[in-house]
Amino acid sequence: MNPLLSFDNVNAYYGNAHILHNFSLDVHAGESLALIGRNGVGKTTFVNALLGQAKVRSGSIALGERKRSQWRAYQAAGAGIMIVPQGRCIIANLSVEENLLLGAAVRRPGPWTVERIYQLFPILRERAHTPGTALSGGQQQMLAIGRALMGNPQLMILDEPTEGLAPVIVDQLGEIIRQVNAQGTAILLIEQNLHLVANVSKRYFAVEKGAVIATGAVDPAAIDQLQQFVVV
Repeated sequence: MNPLLSFDNVNAYYGNAHILHNFSLDVHAGESLALIGRNGVGKTTFVNALLGQAKVRSGSIALGERKRSQWRAYQAAGAGIMIVPQGRCIIANLSVEENLLLGAAVRRPGPWTVERIYQLFPILRERAHTPGTALSGGQQQMLAIGRALMGNPQLMILDEPTEGLAPVIVDQLGEIIRQVNAQGTAILLIEQNLHLVANVSKRYFAVEKGAVIATGAVDPAAIDQLQQFVVV
C-alpha cells in the first residue's frame, strides 16, 4: 500500500536559499511518527514544501498514489492531510465554534463533527461562543487540533504543538494525540519535547541542516539518545 505522504529526495528553497537537501520521509496509514531536530534545521520548511509555500526544485512529494514536485494547501487537505500549524493560527474575529467549522470547509466525509470535538475537548463546548483568541494557550492548541480533525484527516501533522505550554498541559496533549491515533488517524509530530515524542511516537526522523540524518524506532527507555538531535 502506498504511503499517505512521501517525500522523495526533495530539495526546497525560499528564493535562492536552499533549505531542504534531498529530504526523504514517508508516513503510512495509522502510524505515529516524530520529526525532531533543533530550531532552524528545516522542520517547518518540510510543512511549507507540502503546502506549496516553499519552492521544490527537485525531488517529488506523493499524496497517496499522486506524485508531483509542488502541491497547494487545499490539495493536501483534500487528500486527507491536515496541519496543526506552529503558533496555532486561531482566527481572531471568529468564535471557537466558527474556528472549528473552518476545518470542515474541505468537505471530506468522516466521523469528526463539532459534537464529537466537544466530547474530546469539553472546555471548547463551554467556550463555544467565545472569541478563539480569548482562550488560554493550551485551549487554543485544543482548538487548533479540533479544527484539523474537522477535516476528517487520514494524517494530522502537528508543528511544535507544545510551544509555550506548561508540562501538565503537554501531558494532556499527549493523551489526546494517542486517542486520535488509536482511532485511526496517522500522526506526524514535529517536536523538540522528547518526553512527548516518547509518549506518542513509534518512529522518528531526525533532521539536521535540512536533511534527514537518522531514523529509527522510538524506544522510551533510550530516549536520552535522541537528545543529540535537539540539544544545541
